[in-house]
Amino acid sequence: MAGVMFTVLLCLSAGAMLGTVQGEDPYLFFTWNVTYGTRSPLGVPQKVILINDQFPGPNINSTSNNNIVVNVFNNLDEPFLLTWSGIQQRKNSWQDGVLGTNCPIPPGTNYTYHFQVKDQIGSYIYYPSTGMHRASGGFGGLRVNSRLLIPVPYADPEDDYTVILNDWHTKSHKTLQSFLDSGRSLARPAGVLINGKNAKGDGKDEPLFTMKPGKTYKYRICNAGLKNTLNFRIQGHPLKLVEMEGSHVVQNVYESLDVHVGQCFTVLVTANQAPKDYYMVASTRFNKQVLTGKGIIRYTNGKGPASPELPEAPVGWAWSLNQFRSFRWNLTASAARPNPQGSYHYGSINITRTIKLVSSTSREGGKLRYALNGVSHVNPETPLKLAEYYGIADKVFKYDTIQDSPQADIAHAKIVSQPNVLNLTFRNFVEIIFENPEKSMQSYHLDGYSFFAVAVEPGTWTPEKRKSYNLLDAVSRTTVQVFPKSWAAILLTFDNAGMWNIRSEMWERTYLGQQLYASVLSPARSLRDEYNLPDNSLLCGLVKDMPTPQPYSIYGA
Repeated sequence: MAGVMFTVLLCLSAGAMLGTVQGEDPYLFFTWNVTYGTRSPLGVPQKVILINDQFPGPNINSTSNNNIVVNVFNNLDEPFLLTWSGIQQRKNSWQDGVLGTNCPIPPGTNYTYHFQVKDQIGSYIYYPSTGMHRASGGFGGLRVNSRLLIPVPYADPEDDYTVILNDWHTKSHKTLQSFLDSGRSLARPAGVLINGKNAKGDGKDEPLFTMKPGKTYKYRICNAGLKNTLNFRIQGHPLKLVEMEGSHVVQNVYESLDVHVGQCFTVLVTANQAPKDYYMVASTRFNKQVLTGKGIIRYTNGKGPASPELPEAPVGWAWSLNQFRSFRWNLTASAARPNPQGSYHYGSINITRTIKLVSSTSREGGKLRYALNGVSHVNPETPLKLAEYYGIADKVFKYDTIQDSPQADIAHAKIVSQPNVLNLTFRNFVEIIFENPEKSMQSYHLDGYSFFAVAVEPGTWTPEKRKSYNLLDAVSRTTVQVFPKSWAAILLTFDNAGMWNIRSEMWERTYLGQQLYASVLSPARSLRDEYNLPDNSLLCGLVKDMPTPQPYSIYGA
């Protein structure tokens, strides 16, 4: 009883102290020390980024509507930010942790993130958004469990495991960044990691996970890598997909899953094979040279090593496209709220704006840049959101410098480097087309929202292609993939006020400009729509010494 009382008091006092959410939702407090350290994930000692001496970083284990408070101490020699990929930060882009919304945390200082996982469930990742830090570590899992009152469409598993996959370079993030800055693209990775390791197969490997015979386990599989789609499978054990990117899905069974960069899948695995060790396997896709990482799952009564014969990965990207087509929203399951997911009929909403984003690459003048609609985004010294809030946006960036319908040859047009900000009308229902005229696989992520990925098809998009859209049970998700010489269509309502990053998940592309921001302003200037600038916000650039603007009120302007 005393423990319960203490928790309630802690929640209420924290709510009063931090003041943006209701006191009845519990608080989780974390103190994270970000440092360099030496690890040998591929057998070669190298400098990596640790959080609390962990690589990958700690798991955050939360429940829908929890308030998460993370005090990040930056003990690196460079400014640093973490972004919480897939967490929607409702009314709160101040906590998104990207350079368009936040000043980075200077070396030797700290910053406290405070956000609520409001009306969300599912498996997510966090990772650094500054420079090429993501190439050295600082990433980890973030799970949002369903509240006890909300039924989940499968029985409680025996245990819940997080699996972080990475394509991995043995060169440091600074070296990789210097390559990109000098006009070179990233070379092939050196290997593939599973939870920061790669089993040697010499009989001395410790298991990453253990399973009791006859029991079913939940595995949350996320690709936190830089560039490569990774195919994941477990020797002798099929994968029953139950959730992806925050949505319950129709529970299909797969021998393997292509996990694209930035994606998370939740699967159920039953320990119904002979009691011994088994390899979980992750291998690169769409490359001539296949790199493979392994990790051991051990039965608790196991006798015997894992077989050296690894299950085959699929070949070609048509298989992966068919995997996408097999994903379906579970219309009868409840997610974070009691009402079924399918009670939201996205297919019957009228589209008010269509934005087509076409990727392109430039090597002009020996400089490598990636662009959307001919503009390669550059982060100004003053974060876009701060410039907007302080009323000096016109001194920092221009809105809508790209067209919604770019010219036919935009993929070959001269690339301009400047801030790329779209002005979106609050609560409009928008169609976004991603078109990929290039030969490489692409993966895009949108902060602040989930969206319906209604079509991914070869060729180029025309309005007639809307006839092929899935307007019934497309999965509500946070990433979408665009295959070579293909297009993808997503639908969403821009009902979350703030400044939101739309980016490639291939981090060299993001770093070199293949991203933009969606500015979604509520005309009411009301706390019902958006929170005020937090008191502890870091200030930089033009706003550093400006007086704080008049805050929003509950009644609006």
